[in-house]
Amino acid sequence: MEFIDYYKVLGVDKSADADTIKKAYRKLARKYHPDVNPNDKDAHKKFQQINEANEVLSDAEKRKKYDLYGKDWEHGEARQQYYNAQRQSQPFGNGGGQFSYSGDFDDSGFSDFFSSLFGGGAKRSQAKFRGQDVNATLEVQLSNAFHTHQQTFSINGKNIRITIPAGIENGQVIKLKGHGNPGQNGGPNGDLYLTFQLINNTPFKRMNNDLYLSQEIDLYTAVLGGDLTIDTPHGKIKLKVKPETQNNTRIRVKGKGFPVYKSEGNFGDLYVTYTVKIPQNLTEKQRQLFTELSKL
Repeated sequence: MEFIDYYKVLGVDKSADADTIKKAYRKLARKYHPDVNPNDKDAHKKFQQINEANEVLSDAEKRKKYDLYGKDWEHGEARQQYYNAQRQSQPFGNGGGQFSYSGDFDDSGFSDFFSSLFGGGAKRSQAKFRGQDVNATLEVQLSNAFHTHQQTFSINGKNIRITIPAGIENGQVIKLKGHGNPGQNGGPNGDLYLTFQLINNTPFKRMNNDLYLSQEIDLYTAVLGGDLTIDTPHGKIKLKVKPETQNNTRIRVKGKGFPVYKSEGNFGDLYVTYTVKIPQNLTEKQRQLFTELSKL
């Protein structure tokens, strides 16, 4: 087994305190986490080395033995017994026999070097590491977003059914706790951050909680006035067009806009812009009447 310099693995000095070791471990663990480096064997091995270094250096007793025996730590227990028997204070040198080492990791996630220090039956603990968060986009039809409804989508091969409150905004993000990637060594799952993308399948334009509609009216209704029925997300509503209504006149219908997010019973307003349609394919009689009107 090759000697492993755990300080070098974490990139800290031998005098580093517990807080410095903890920060170094967290930084490197995030960088080499399997979720960040899928199918990267080198990164996975590096992640195991980082966990092992933290296992030793974050434990006061393990770190003390590691610092005391250095490269001869594989004979640490025997040397400790000799040390206690002889009560000698001189440090053990590194002039002993040369060893052929292997840094391979077993199924437990620890190297042969680590295993030799505690024996096969020693109790081991692995640091729990939280799974990576996941970002996803969910398309929602604007007509559906007018009502609270349920929608199912798939992520990581799993179907997730959520309730979408009425009035959801385009680009709005919600967090689904625990629906991200799985944790390592029994650590908690990451979270899922879901961004809503609204697809406008309606004739309305939405701005915040207000709706805008361009509504065509004929010339005669614009001049003489009259009643007009339009379809809205609230159902059909009747509008009264005033006589002599000009082209691009805008009116406001209070409370007939989009629902306010998580505020039941509250709605924005509906703004209707009238577009006057000029008649085409006039009959000879109609042309005469328009001519007479133009001369008045």
